[in-house]
Amino acid sequence: MSQIGGVQSWCLGVTLQLMLAAVLHQGFATVAPPTTAQTTAAPHKEPGRPEKGIYHVTSSNGTTCLLASMGLQLNITFSSVSQNKTVQDVVNLQPNVTVSSGSCDSESASLRLTTDAEKTNLTFFFSLNATSNKYHLSGVSLSALWPDMKGPFSAHNRSLDYLRGTLGYSYMCRKEQTLNVAQDLSINTFQVQVQPFGLTGDNFGAAEECQLDEDDMLIPIIVGAALAGLVLIVLLAYLIGRKRSHAGYQTI
Repeated sequence: MSQIGGVQSWCLGVTLQLMLAAVLHQGFATVAPPTTAQTTAAPHKEPGRPEKGIYHVTSSNGTTCLLASMGLQLNITFSSVSQNKTVQDVVNLQPNVTVSSGSCDSESASLRLTTDAEKTNLTFFFSLNATSNKYHLSGVSLSALWPDMKGPFSAHNRSLDYLRGTLGYSYMCRKEQTLNVAQDLSINTFQVQVQPFGLTGDNFGAAEECQLDEDDMLIPIIVGAALAGLVLIVLLAYLIGRKRSHAGYQTI
């Protein structure tokens, strides 16, 4: 019976290691927002999770050519008038006061989000590879002029590679992601679903899940498989031990 107890202890140790590895994998999968040297955080509270908005772009023939559903949070570093120094601010984009526009071509598309009476203009640029039928977010630009800014803020990057999808399918990611645009700008996205090419009507195509969502689905599978394996091994150890005990009685 001591052998059975040793097997059970070993199985439990292996299972705990698998569960710990899965939890650590989940922690490392989360993308941390970028940090900027020699800055001071703004003294107000964090805005919390942003509300999800639905945005669309209409082509010249009146059909929807780009569709997006997502919550957006801007992380901006700028010179503050009130504090007379560089600060970091986190601002949620409010869908109810945001107007969407943009353009669609065969291999490029853009989504422009304007709010605060055009004091904030955020534009996403998408590119399609006609050979592979794969698209991605290739650029982001932001211009802003807020009351506490010493001057107009501007940041852009046209060499990005985020939100990768396949023509005719929508890209989906339920988990929070951080899109690093520039040293003074990053964007947190929440519950993203976007399709810049190959739309049929006003509805998204079949969704392609992001890697973060797939990792979330993999963790319970690993834990469940480990627990099932533990139960099976303990059961086998019990049956083997019982068979040996029974054989001993027959010998006597």
